Amino acid sequence: MENILPPANKDANLRDYRQARQSFDWKEVEQEFSWHHTGKVNMAYEAIDRHADDPTRGQRFCLIYEDENRTEKITYHQMRDLSNKFANVLRKLGVEKGDRVSIFLPRCPEYYIAMVGCAKVGAIFCPLFEALMEVAVGERLTDSEANVLVTTPEMARRVPFIDRPYLRHIILVGAKNMALKSSEVSWEEEMARAPYDFDIEWVDLEDPLYLIYAFGSTGNPKGALHVHRDMVGYLITAQWVLDLRDDDVLWTTADPGWITGTVYGAFAPWLCGVENLVRGGRFDLEGWCRSIQSHRVTVWYTAPTVFQRLMGKGEELMKGYDLHSLRHILSVGEPLASEVVYWGRRVFGTPIHDTWWMTETGMIMIANYPSMPIKPGAIGKPLPGIVAAVVDPQGEELPPLTLGELAIKKGWPAMMRGIWHDEELYREYFSREPWYISGDVAYMDDDGYFYFQGREDDLIKVAGVMVGPTEIEEALKGHPAVADAGIISKPDPLRGNMIKAFIALKPGFFPTKRLKEELIEYMKKHFSPRIVPKEIEFRSNIPRSEEGTVIRRVLKAWELGLPA
Repeated sequence: MENILPPANKDANLRDYRQARQSFDWKEVEQEFSWHHTGKVNMAYEAIDRHADDPTRGQRFCLIYEDENRTEKITYHQMRDLSNKFANVLRKLGVEKGDRVSIFLPRCPEYYIAMVGCAKVGAIFCPLFEALMEVAVGERLTDSEANVLVTTPEMARRVPFIDRPYLRHIILVGAKNMALKSSEVSWEEEMARAPYDFDIEWVDLEDPLYLIYAFGSTGNPKGALHVHRDMVGYLITAQWVLDLRDDDVLWTTADPGWITGTVYGAFAPWLCGVENLVRGGRFDLEGWCRSIQSHRVTVWYTAPTVFQRLMGKGEELMKGYDLHSLRHILSVGEPLASEVVYWGRRVFGTPIHDTWWMTETGMIMIANYPSMPIKPGAIGKPLPGIVAAVVDPQGEELPPLTLGELAIKKGWPAMMRGIWHDEELYREYFSREPWYISGDVAYMDDDGYFYFQGREDDLIKVAGVMVGPTEIEEALKGHPAVADAGIISKPDPLRGNMIKAFIALKPGFFPTKRLKEELIEYMKKHFSPRIVPKEIEFRSNIPRSEEGTVIRRVLKAWELGLPA
């Protein structure tokens, strides 16, 4: 296979990466917003209302929603009216600028209407992932001191009933004609009564827009605060990374409870005025292919695990659908295996383009652009306007091909503005001026491409050398017998630590001593002996998160014989 793939589309929105880096100015991006001329700022206006009265864009579908039981299409004009109605509901309940509104719903149109309505009143919306259970929901409600919760009667059973004097109202979706408590109101009944007109709360660019939670290093959730100025980063990444054009249909598969679903599943495509697909329910290979075909999806942004499932079981099924509408495909959440990049080119006619960013960065920071050659295995190059580097523990830049921490020079528009109720933790991210320290381990090659190698906590020190587990896992998956792999370290009296591999085999292969020996010899062709796994344990599967990340604490629990 080639080490470098040619550009997938030389006529992309970002045609000359090098020139763009040299001439880029964030102020030029700001000129594309109405507030640059009017001084009136609100994300909801720029994303929805600005398009609503346009003869063409106003009739486009800002939300095409479907699941097994429901299909609904909402134009930009209709979304303006519906979000106005919900903003009036919030105003009636006494919600003011700066109040927190937690949204705990399954993927559904009401989730997106609520987000826009919150922005219109100047409230801070807090999107919650629908699979969260009682403890996690309680932690987030308590930390944010949510004033209003939007949920369903079924999901409300996962809301722990403890004394929360700040939680004034619960808006229930699907509770029409139900007997409600004094603090509860029905979404359907209140929306039916609410007027269509609403005077938007104009805000400052630095006023908070949403508070989104990720797991911290201690296991406790941390709330990253993002502001209305984020829209500047959303727009340029939608144009240059997602390559969105006027007639596109985008499908970002992430749940709105995760930042990818909030940003690139809602606000970024809306800022561009394109049509936006949301599919509810569980992952279903046939259903997903049917959605791409029926809605003529042109740009698809999803996770590596989706491609792995399609490669494993879905390729024959895919032949029964017309997926030729797809012109640009992107990945996020976990390193993208080289084989997936090549597979995408063979099956879809375009390679899969990896991207890197975080809840804290608020927008895509490093990517493979459609007009740029791809090096499979690389997360790409920094967005024009972004300065990225690999640094040492003192914050000094490291030379190419040296493992270190991935850092971004602070000051980009979508950078989080705080960790809710934890100023000390926020300062830690910027402890090595002028860098934001991501906690991700990476290296950069001589051409300026970056390669993600894992989280800092995952680094393994063997014989004085720091080793990132991701590259070892990807090498193991290159063996014909290996379906998946996970790496951990364990104590070794001679080296301090040694590398152990957990391996899931492909159908038709069986765990034997001979296969272990074969795998070790195979790895010696890739790495020096000290980096080759000294132990191999076969398992039926490798535990991964929803984003596709190896859950190493489970691997370590297996090793120690503890509950996983």
